[in-house]
Amino acid sequence: MRRSFRWSYGAEQPPTLPPTLPPGPQAECQTAEGHSEMEGSHEQESPEAPKLPLEILVYVLGFLPTSDRKEASLVCRSWYFASQDSCFQKNVMFCFPASAASLELVRGLGQRSRCSLVISQLDGFSLSKSLLIEVGLCLGSRLDSLALPGSSVSEASLLALLPRLTSLRRLDLRGLDSLFMSGAFLSREEHRLQVRSALSGLEELDLSDLRYLSDLTFNRLTGCTPRLRRLSLAGCHIAFEFDPYRGCPVGTVEVSSALLSLRNVRKLLMKQNTTIVALDLSRTAITPESLRTIAQVEGLALEELCLQSCKELTDYSVEVLLKHQPSLQRLDISGCTELTSRSVVAIARGLSSLTHLSLSRAWRITETGLADLLSVSSLKSVDLSECLNIGGTEMVKGLSRCDAERAQLETLHLRSCAYVRDEAVLALTQLVGSTLLQLDLTACVNVTDLSVRAIASYLQGLVVLRLGGCKEVTDWGLLGIVENRTCELDEEKEDHGPRFTRTFGNMGFFKPPHLPFEDRPKLVTQDHLEHFKQEAGASLLALSRLRELNLSACCKLTDSSVAQVVRYPDLQHLSLSMLPEVTDASLWAVARHCRSLTSLDLSHCALISELGLAQALPHLCRLQHLCLAACNITDKSLFLLAQHCKRLKTLDVSKCSRVSATMVDRLHSQMPFLETVQYRLHNGTDFTL
Repeated sequence: MRRSFRWSYGAEQPPTLPPTLPPGPQAECQTAEGHSEMEGSHEQESPEAPKLPLEILVYVLGFLPTSDRKEASLVCRSWYFASQDSCFQKNVMFCFPASAASLELVRGLGQRSRCSLVISQLDGFSLSKSLLIEVGLCLGSRLDSLALPGSSVSEASLLALLPRLTSLRRLDLRGLDSLFMSGAFLSREEHRLQVRSALSGLEELDLSDLRYLSDLTFNRLTGCTPRLRRLSLAGCHIAFEFDPYRGCPVGTVEVSSALLSLRNVRKLLMKQNTTIVALDLSRTAITPESLRTIAQVEGLALEELCLQSCKELTDYSVEVLLKHQPSLQRLDISGCTELTSRSVVAIARGLSSLTHLSLSRAWRITETGLADLLSVSSLKSVDLSECLNIGGTEMVKGLSRCDAERAQLETLHLRSCAYVRDEAVLALTQLVGSTLLQLDLTACVNVTDLSVRAIASYLQGLVVLRLGGCKEVTDWGLLGIVENRTCELDEEKEDHGPRFTRTFGNMGFFKPPHLPFEDRPKLVTQDHLEHFKQEAGASLLALSRLRELNLSACCKLTDSSVAQVVRYPDLQHLSLSMLPEVTDASLWAVARHCRSLTSLDLSHCALISELGLAQALPHLCRLQHLCLAACNITDKSLFLLAQHCKRLKTLDVSKCSRVSATMVDRLHSQMPFLETVQYRLHNGTDFTL
């Protein structure tokens, strides 16, 4: 079993800490398996180098983002210890598979005050049992969170571990059918007493996708967790109104040993109504009457409710829900295809504290009610992806109200909203420019260069920008220039797009934008749009804080803009897939200027060659995910990957006919963190490893 473990700080996704350092002058030490053995694994520092106090090093490292701080920790022993200061160690999560090397890692973690674990690939054999015993012995009183994805843990192994986890706050048992298949889990009273004593402080329990969860096992487990705040039953087989095993309505049997019933879930909510604030019933067959039954539980005050893809819900059921649960702050009703704008109006009127709302894939929703929704001052995130009737006009009306009476949006998703046009984007960017951090316009086919210029001009605090599938976006939009005669074509060579003259600096290229509106914007008219066309806006380079950029399938983009604009030192995720005119020049520019990349998608870029990869890969040593499907590469490219990208976890070389299966196999043995290789031939044969 190969070793692989990952650190996670809150919502950030820093690069994986490798067992060995990549080659290079900065690699002066070897990373240890655990913190207890770190001292012996670093080389001695040079006696000539001045030794700074630990406090100074901690202060300096505090200015770095998490990914850079982890890189700095590999330089020498003193920098490593500085990076381990308590001010940096909040919500630290270690992710690794069950293996012999993991035993040493767990022992090393025993020196930490608090930590969280995600252990995958556990089974019923001796190694997994030994690992769980080690977790209990070394981390029992220090563990905050435990998740066991993709595992088949035996009942005996888990019952030996749980009584030792006395400080656990979150337990994730998603998909662990092996625990509940027999129905004997926690059947003995002595085991229940031991687990209840340890888990009395548990706040979050995830039981998603358990096929064999029944009333009996559910009651035994939740009876050991008297202070639950968050409960997830997403994807579970819950009998809401009819018992298929007994052929009778649910509720006629006190406790079922075959299925989980609504009556039993409601019983738990009534018992812990003062503590439970978050409930996830996504992908279940919940009915309108069942939702009303849950909403009307006396004393229950939910703050978060997730009902993704609950296709039987109606507008009336949403109205009843909001009437009885007005304190909801996060509501996810995406994929509820029977809902209409009547639900949107009810949400706008009934949830004054709403912060996050997802309505994606609710195809029957129209513009009606969006003005009132965007007037909810607490609202920070809205997801309207695949709401096919949304154009943005009513959103602009709602946001045009005074600051105290409108949403301060940080996240806006409009994926596949084909009616969204430049007029709406221009108005929205001005109205939310001071707060918006994430914008998704994927597959908004009517978005053009004007929208891109507006984004670059007004959303300069943006962290995530997705423009994939916006086929009308061209080089002019990314460069922030109005298309005119100031570009000249190379008459001696084949036309590969615009080539800019020395006078482009006089056009406002890379300059701060001149705002075309002095007053607060109202609804954008055609006159406003024509006026904006005449202004030289900022290039996409103005978005200096970007961490994610998606330009896939923007088929009119060429090296003229990509090589000049995609230069973000902190960019972590970049997609340039399906750009037929992008060549090695763009890849080389990206590699030089985006050294923090952890995910790169170059699939179906036919002009990306092996030579371009050879030049770029030495600068992309942080890559964890790389997609080269349908690219013109050979086995030599995989050899370069193994040499320079030691941290790679996933690789896609599908439809690369010159890549051999032998080299793919060899890659697995040479790269310790590689988990998945997609290798699908042109004829459809799949050799995924």
